[in-house]
Amino acid sequence: MAYTETKTTGYGTRVGNSFKSIGTGFILFCAATALLWWNEGRAVKTAKMLEEAGSAWVEMPNPAKIDQSLDGELVCGTALATTEDSLIDKDFGIGAKAIAIKRHVEYYQWVEHAESKSEDKLGGKEVTTTTYTYSQQWVSSPVQSSQFKDAAYQNKNTVLATVEDAEQYAENVTFGAYKLPESLIHSISSKEAMELAIADDLLKQLDKNAQTAYERFYGVQNKNQQPTQQPTQQPTQQPAIPDSVRALMSDSAKAVADSLQAVNDSINKAMANAQNKKDYDYIHVAGNVLYYGRVPGSPQVGDVRVTFEMIVPAKVTVMAVADGDSFKPFKAKNGKRFETLVMGKKSGDEIIESAQDANSMWTWILRIVGIMLVISALKMIFGFLSMILKVVPFLASIMGFGIGIICTVIGVAWSLIVIAIAWIFYRPVLGIILLVLAGFLVWVFAFKGKDKLKELAAKAKEKSAAPQTAPAPAEQNGTVSSSDNIGA
Repeated sequence: MAYTETKTTGYGTRVGNSFKSIGTGFILFCAATALLWWNEGRAVKTAKMLEEAGSAWVEMPNPAKIDQSLDGELVCGTALATTEDSLIDKDFGIGAKAIAIKRHVEYYQWVEHAESKSEDKLGGKEVTTTTYTYSQQWVSSPVQSSQFKDAAYQNKNTVLATVEDAEQYAENVTFGAYKLPESLIHSISSKEAMELAIADDLLKQLDKNAQTAYERFYGVQNKNQQPTQQPTQQPTQQPAIPDSVRALMSDSAKAVADSLQAVNDSINKAMANAQNKKDYDYIHVAGNVLYYGRVPGSPQVGDVRVTFEMIVPAKVTVMAVADGDSFKPFKAKNGKRFETLVMGKKSGDEIIESAQDANSMWTWILRIVGIMLVISALKMIFGFLSMILKVVPFLASIMGFGIGIICTVIGVAWSLIVIAIAWIFYRPVLGIILLVLAGFLVWVFAFKGKDKLKELAAKAKEKSAAPQTAPAPAEQNGTVSSSDNIGA
């Protein structure tokens, strides 16, 4: 069920807030301008660095042997990244020989969702209606339900245990005869599920703690309320075949009998092991997941699931400067550094091309973000103009639309100017082209836009000045007078 909250903001408060936002707008405008400038410098420096690296790299033909002739060279080679280090999750006592082990924690919680709609009222007031809805879902951290707006959902959340996300990396990871530095180790992404072999004593303690937390929130559960398992039918114990009967059997019949007896013994052994295995009510292990809760297939608020993964040895390609028995970043003439590790076998040209594509993508992403921030900052600075007219929402909407167009044009033009000036220091030709484009936008807005406004104003003036011809009284009544007929 949705919960609705309505808030009314007075005209004076809204105008005051709009003037306060001017300062924030100036700060955002400066920050966005700095972002655009920095991004262009970063993009050009990165492009030049990759261009230099692309002409400098050499093939590492055999990473299994340290080649002193490659020392100090930017090399590209492919080999198996592996380790002999054994890693242990100290909280759960499980481990593996792996490059890394990781655990990810999720909590089943009530989550609050808010959707707001604002409406301007005559006189300058603003009525904001916020609708809150609630749903149960898995989240990465516990949700404080005491802060929920709807009192019916407050304090509805709990957790059976609090577990932190964690990851641990091996210190010694080899790449053929070389040792990978930490920065490259963290780039390996060959994830696999981690086998869970948690000690029974720890599982028993975890189960006890989870039960205590569960009963503190839900109350004590009796045996009839707990999920029950259907009793497994015990296999019938097959009697051993007497030796006297076995002696009368043929060889083939004896073989069949021996097979049946072996299967029966295996079933009995498996059932015995199942009977001896401890079953916990609030802790369950399934694959690489440790689950806190009564029924994993039907989660309740407070349930927790911990997923364990490990990074296993894998074939990788490294591009970095050979430094003895290890690697270090390549340093270009402009000071930019470069080293990378990618999964699988790749050529040096493929790695450089991929890095160039990534540089171009991030350049455009940051450009768009910077331009949008500049436009938003300008709207914050000039927003008070439309806010003053909020006493008449229709007029405020027209003014707001006009301010939005003006801020967009100025924001785009300003951003192009900043980008162009930044590029002039590195790529003069492209920088000059961008300056010309920015100037064209300003000219269109300043002159063509001005002429268009004058034209619209003139038309409106002519329309208002034109005499209005009133219809004759006879025509208004739908009749024609006799005098009109005679004159005709």
